This record gives sequence, C-alpha cells and structure tokens, in this order.
Amino acid sequence: MTKSIYIAVLIFCCYACKKEKQVEVEVKPDALTSFVNTFIGTDGPGNTYPGATVPFGMVQLSPDHGIPGWDRIAGYFYQDSIISGFSHTHLSGTGAGDMYDILVMPTNSRSSKKIKENSYKPFSSFSHDSETSSPGYYSVMLSDFGIKAEVTATRRTGVHQYTFPKDSLSQIHVDLGYSLNWDKPTETYFKVVDDKTIEGYRMSKGWARDQRLFFVINLSKPFKSYTLLSDGEKVTSPVKGVNTKLILDFSTVENEKIVLKTGLSTGSIDGAYKSLKAEAAGFNFEEIKAKADAVWNAQLQKIKIETNDIEKKTIFYTMMYQSMLAPTLLSDLNGDYKGANDSIMNAKDYDRYDTFSLWDTYRAAHPLHTILHPERVSDMINSLLAHYKETGLLPVWSMQGNETNMMIGYHAVPVIVDAYFKGIENFDAELAFEACKQSAIDKNRQIDDYMKYGFVPIDGHHENWSVSKTLEYAYDDWCIAQFAKDLGKENDYKYFSERANNWKNVYDSKSTFMRPKYKNGKFIEHFIPKEYTSYFCESNAWQYFWSVPQDVEGLIKQVGGNEVFEKKLDSMFTYSPFPSDKLPIFSTGMIGQYAHGNEPSHHVGYLYNYIGKPWKTQERVREILETQYKNAPNGHCGNEDCGQMSSWYIFSSLGFYPVNPAQGVYSFGFPLFDRAELNLENGNTFIVESVNNNSSNKYIQKVVLNGVELNKNYITHKEIIKGGKLEFFMGEKPNEDKNFLIALSSEVFK
Repeated sequence: MTKSIYIAVLIFCCYACKKEKQVEVEVKPDALTSFVNTFIGTDGPGNTYPGATVPFGMVQLSPDHGIPGWDRIAGYFYQDSIISGFSHTHLSGTGAGDMYDILVMPTNSRSSKKIKENSYKPFSSFSHDSETSSPGYYSVMLSDFGIKAEVTATRRTGVHQYTFPKDSLSQIHVDLGYSLNWDKPTETYFKVVDDKTIEGYRMSKGWARDQRLFFVINLSKPFKSYTLLSDGEKVTSPVKGVNTKLILDFSTVENEKIVLKTGLSTGSIDGAYKSLKAEAAGFNFEEIKAKADAVWNAQLQKIKIETNDIEKKTIFYTMMYQSMLAPTLLSDLNGDYKGANDSIMNAKDYDRYDTFSLWDTYRAAHPLHTILHPERVSDMINSLLAHYKETGLLPVWSMQGNETNMMIGYHAVPVIVDAYFKGIENFDAELAFEACKQSAIDKNRQIDDYMKYGFVPIDGHHENWSVSKTLEYAYDDWCIAQFAKDLGKENDYKYFSERANNWKNVYDSKSTFMRPKYKNGKFIEHFIPKEYTSYFCESNAWQYFWSVPQDVEGLIKQVGGNEVFEKKLDSMFTYSPFPSDKLPIFSTGMIGQYAHGNEPSHHVGYLYNYIGKPWKTQERVREILETQYKNAPNGHCGNEDCGQMSSWYIFSSLGFYPVNPAQGVYSFGFPLFDRAELNLENGNTFIVESVNNNSSNKYIQKVVLNGVELNKNYITHKEIIKGGKLEFFMGEKPNEDKNFLIALSSEVFK
C-alpha cells in the first residue's frame, strides 16, 4: 500500500463558551472522516454523543459524565468537566434518557475524589484541549489520574485502550449497577472466567421496559487480583444482583497500555463471544481504529461535495455521519436477538435493526437511506416486519427489542410504502400490507376514536395530542391507500383514501387553523394558535397546520387559494413569539413560528413551490441552512433525533427535499455546494452542480437534467438512481417568469 500524503487543514470552531478553539486536523486526500466534527450537537439542545461507533452499529462507546439531567441525555454535555467512565450504548440526539450499559473506568492511586452529583463514582477532570474525536474513535486525558483513555468500535464490540503511568495500584472498574436518567438495572451478572476474561449480562428497564445486554470482556494483560461487589459488599464469582461492580487490579509501568475488548449481544453470552472472535481478534487497537475509520470513510464517499468553504464542508460530512448513527444493529452474527415479544428470535438472511425514531425519521432520514443505503433499507424493512410478527403491530418508537410507544402515528407505514414504491427488494409485500393495515385499525392510542369520529377528539389526558394524531394518522392512511391500490386491493384503497381526508375534519374555516374538537363535533372554545397545549404534539397550531403532505393542493383550496396560503406561509416565518410567551423546551430553531428544532416544521419552507413562488422556498431554505446549523458543539438548533435533523441538511444542501416522504418525489430548494457527486450502490453516479454559485446568486434561474431544461420544480427518485447530471443555474434575482410545474402532492412516482 502506498503511503498517503497528509495535508494540514485548520478548522476553526466557535464554541458555546464564546472561546474560539483552533483544531489542527491531518487530512488524507480522500479521508472524508477528517471533515467530521463529532462534537456538533454535544452542547445546546442537540443531545448527541462524541464517542466511538460504526455506521448503524450495536455499540456506541462514549464518555459519560455520570451526572443525570436533560442536557446529559446522551451521557455527555460539552459544558461539563468530569468523566465517570465509558459506557457502551447511547442514543443519538433524542429526548430519552436510556441505555448507558456497562460502564468502564480506569483509575489509580493519584486520586480518590468522590462527589454526590455522580453517585460517588470514580471520576476524573478533563479538558477539551486534551480531547480528540473522529468517526470510530474518541480519546481524552483523564487528568486526575494521568491516564490516556482511547476507545474505538466494531459493529458489535467496544475496544478500550488505556495508557497508564507507573503505579502499583492501577485499576479498571466495570460497573453494571451504574445508571443514569430513566435507566435502572433489574438484574446483573458477573463471572470471572480467568485472569483475562469476564462474562456477564446487564438487564435493565427504563424508557424501554426490558433491555438485555450480554457481554464478554477480554483483556490484553492479566489482572493480578480483583474485587467483586454487590450493593457495595464483597462477594465471590459468579454473582447475580442488581448493583454489581468488578474492580480489576494491575501494576503498571510508565506509559503501559492495557487493551480491554467488550463483545456485545442481545441474545446470549455465547453470541458475545462470537462477536469478539469475529470482529475484534487480537489486541491491536490501532488496527481496529483504522478499520473503523475506513468503514466510515467508505460510507461518507457516497456523497462527495466540492466547496471552498471548510465550515460548510465540515457541517455536511458531520450531518452525513450523524445520519448513520441510527437505526442500530440488534442481532448477533448468527441472527439471534431479543425480540419485541421478549423471546430470543432469529433474523434469517438479514440484519435485525432497532432504535426506530419513526415520528422523526420517516420525514427525511428514511428517504435518504433509500438513496444512499438501499441494501440496508431492505434489512430495516424486514426488521419492522419482524416487530409486527412478534407483536401484531408495526413499531411506533422501538428500541433494544422493545416498543416504547413514544410519540404518535403509525409511521413505520410511510417507511415501508416508500421502500415498496422505490423498488427496495427482499421483503414480503403482502405481509407488509397486512402489517400496515393492522396497525391502522388497532384500537389503542385513540385510533378507535379516530375511526369512529373521523378525527381524534379531545379528552382529559395530559398528552391527548388530538389534532396532531388526526393529521399524522390521515397521512399514514394515504400511504396505505396507495399501497393497496398498487396491490389491487380496491376496497382497502377506497377505505383508506377516505380516511386520508380526515384532516379536513379538524380544519376550522373561522380561524383558518386545525382546531381541537369535542366528540360532539364542536370546536374547542378557547383557542389561540400560538399557544402550546396538550392538543398538539410538541408543537402549536401554527406548526401543525401544514401537516397535510398528501394533499397540499387541498389544503391550499381549503384556506382560500394561493394568495391566502402565501400570506399564511409568510406569517409563519415572520410572526415571532413575544418576549412574554412561554416556549417549551422543544420549541427551538425559531424563525417566526417556524421551529426547525422540531420535526413538524421541516417541510414547510418548501410549500411555496406549490403556489408558484419557488424563489420564496429558495430564500427560506437557504436561511435555514445557514442559520440553524453550525460547526460548533451547539451546532444543532434542536434534538438531532436519530438522523432526522442531519438528513434534512443533507437533502436541502443538495437542492431537493421529500415534502411527501412516501411519494418518490423531491421538491427543489436551494443548492448549497458547487458540486456534489452521489455514488450509488447500483453503480450509477448522480451529479448535482450549482452553476454560478456564489453569495450573490441566491436564486435558481433554470434547472437542467441530463442536458434538458426542466419545466418542473422537482426530481423523482427514479431519475436520481438512474444516474446523470442535475444542474442548477443561479442568479441574483428571482426568475418569476419561469413557470415551474410541481408534482401533485398525492401523485406517487413508482
């Protein structure tokens, strides 16, 4: 292998503490991993983690401060200054405080400080100046101990390397009783097999009620002795308990490295042994780290952009990275996994995935996967169908082989239907339709009321979310109708087409908003659209008004036509909250009433296209791209949400976006880069070029596809995967003479 030539690139990051930090990064000519800043989202509301993982992997090995709270949902918060260890599982950018399995912490005789805030766990201070992270790798100096900690990962293993100073009392703590936020252990198990091998499991409950993680730990150096604790009392191996901990003792010389490998499985200890043997043989940390970097680089190469703006390039590739942190692998090498029916199941001929944040990710993340990762999408669809076979319903928000029932809708439906119409292979379409239909006629989560009344009525529940449920259910019903039509199921097509119009039942012509209703059909009396109430899911009436992607034309007509719709859209972006307004924690990234920090707003900027004002879409999309994402720890304006926030950026910076996620159509917006090359899994290449791209040329003058000027304001999925070249010709002023046609929002492009 020829030696790579390295070039130095300076990246300047302005952090939330208002202190500029200059980071020198060594960049290989084709090493796109060098443009990933894994700290984006670790400050502010992003809730991301900076640790080591591989694309869609089972392991997310990342530092934990050990202190609970909303800001530390992912275990890490950039403003904190201590580390209490490195746990093997984390959620990316959610509002859910769960996971944090198998905490590992190296210590020695230099410090024995304890504090109440982290439940008196061993900890060390650290500085961001001695902290390094890149895809598949994280490193920090634990300053109180003088120990350098490094971690990397494979799909099912976490690998630690600790460089110790000279000390006769060096230790590695493995803590199964450690818990944070919503997570609590229910049963843990340790068995010391020999002086280099430990096996066990950690069962826990939290947001996901029945989590099971089996593990095997191998060490590169034998420990000289150990202490096994259960509820703080010394015990002998093996031990079962709720709060167990193992402390391994070593004598180390100066700069001695000890490698600790943890194989994981949700099925069995035997599965964890196989993970180690297949994925992390030997103790060459640098080799495993290099493989993780190579895996990430191969995935990032799927889109190669050209721009002179290093900040934007860093944001783009970080968003690419974050779009591949979920869903996460659940199954073993032999296919075993903990099923949603609480049994050990087996995925035959596919990888079983979980961590489906569907209320968020159906909008852009899953459509992006269909372009970049169609082979993996096939496994994802089979994973959704496995959940159906195990429980009788498709998942709502599933994690670690559990249904959490978080959020609303039956949004596995658009993910499946989108995959079906885009030709994703190797799943049973008839079974998929059955799963979609059964999930839509289930009598839980007020679906029974929805079927009875044609809308979800208000009730006394604190998360009634009646209007939001009505709108989300109606969209999913439209998806089922299209699926039924293509499969020749005429009765189902008619039935679900009628249900797809249920959004009209909560439209109030007097207020021109979607308005909560009683069971008797009367609208609620007190109604202020900008108020955040229990009738709208994490939003208000302004933000949910636009949630009719299956019938934008019908929504325009209902409001009173293009002119009225345009004024309402304008107001959405200009009617700012008053200083006295009480905004909830999820109301972030505000531009007027538009909240980019939460998903219901994500398609709204593109709706000007439907009234013949594409230049207004171009203005708004550019504004969002340039103001709501930064190359800094607080660079996300809201929860990253398992790839949705990042996928919005990827699509929008390329110049198009799926307003109706299951339609197979991408509406034009604003292309951010000079050139982007999409290297597709089918071997084709799709190129997007922005001609005359500079800060003054803010508007699209014309669009050319494969040498032919388009008279439409969209591109289809089929046109992208065929390969070719899409050119945006930019200019200083809006092209108001160009009559761009927009696809009907209800038309499916197969």
